[in-house]
Amino acid sequence: MIGISKLYCGGVEPSDVLRYGAESEKLPSHLLQFSKDKRPVVVWNATRRCNLKCIHCYSSSQNVQYGYELKTEEGKKLIADLAAFGSPVILFSGGEPLLRRDLPELIQFAVEKGMRAVISTNGTLITREKATVFSKMGLSYVGISIDGMKATHDRFRGVKGAFDATIRGIKNCRDAGIKVGVRFTITKKNYTEIPAIFDFIEKENIPRACFYHLVYSGRGSALVEEDLSHEETRNVVDLIMDRTRDFFDRGMPKEILTVDNHADGPYVYLRLLREDPERAKEVLELLKMNEGNSSGRGIGCVSWDGDVHADQFWRNIAFGNVRKRPFSEIWTDTSNELMAQLKDRKSHVRGRCAICRWLDVCGGNFRARSEAVTGDIWAPDPACYLTDEEIEK
Repeated sequence: MIGISKLYCGGVEPSDVLRYGAESEKLPSHLLQFSKDKRPVVVWNATRRCNLKCIHCYSSSQNVQYGYELKTEEGKKLIADLAAFGSPVILFSGGEPLLRRDLPELIQFAVEKGMRAVISTNGTLITREKATVFSKMGLSYVGISIDGMKATHDRFRGVKGAFDATIRGIKNCRDAGIKVGVRFTITKKNYTEIPAIFDFIEKENIPRACFYHLVYSGRGSALVEEDLSHEETRNVVDLIMDRTRDFFDRGMPKEILTVDNHADGPYVYLRLLREDPERAKEVLELLKMNEGNSSGRGIGCVSWDGDVHADQFWRNIAFGNVRKRPFSEIWTDTSNELMAQLKDRKSHVRGRCAICRWLDVCGGNFRARSEAVTGDIWAPDPACYLTDEEIEK
């Protein structure tokens, strides 16, 4: 996760992090990525069921009942363990998490345990009444996915009318006083709509937007050829930086992030090095605090059936199941060879990653993408768009 507004536009200084002591439990949400202890933010895919048919769905969800999902009390047991372990955030995802009738109960339980609760949703099921309930119980944030404007979004989501329902959900959250943001996954078939997304969040006064690079997982595995070329990716990141700067220059700052390609960090730094060398020094310090990809360390996932994964995309490898052992125990068990390697990944990456001068700020990027394309967990991430000259030590 690379905060374009935090880094490129000066929204965060290294001193902002150090003032809180850089511990997860002490840091406000917008600084968590810079924590030094890297207590995991945990994505819980609370259900696999979904009411839409998204072509890039990493969980390959369908609108059917799945019989092996964690029950309410099992979910509460998971949440209690995460809270005791010090995980600062639980992100309820799916499938579509609002299809769980006990979602408000689970959110309330997490908040009472001192965790920050977040929902990742398609937004179509968020009525005014549900938004009011979520607001009263202290939900921290709702991230709602949009794939473009109406025609594009409905095509991606596989259901006519999905866009209109999603926009209602966004507005219902905003009107209820819940912090709400847009999530946009970038592919060849929708990247030209990124300017329209910026126009939309300005018009509707949406405070946050996250632009996700494509990860080849679930139904998204069939979209490898739909990922951008390296040159297209560079142009998109430049566009996102330019539009974010425009917000700041016009006195209406918004929180803009790119997600799932940590080459964005060095790329932002190298651009700042040309434009504002003094700010570039501060950004490099922040990037080193961030440490790049944190799968298996600062980010984790619990699947609908209780399996524990390094992140929400890397589903073919499970480290254990919370029905048999607590998450905290599984997460710290470095007798599992891969778990130990992920906590020391810089010693294991190969190829151009191993010789890259940005390894400390990128962390080797996405291992799930490397495995999906090459079959080798430790091969270079094929989505890294930095040139050989840019990575030379």
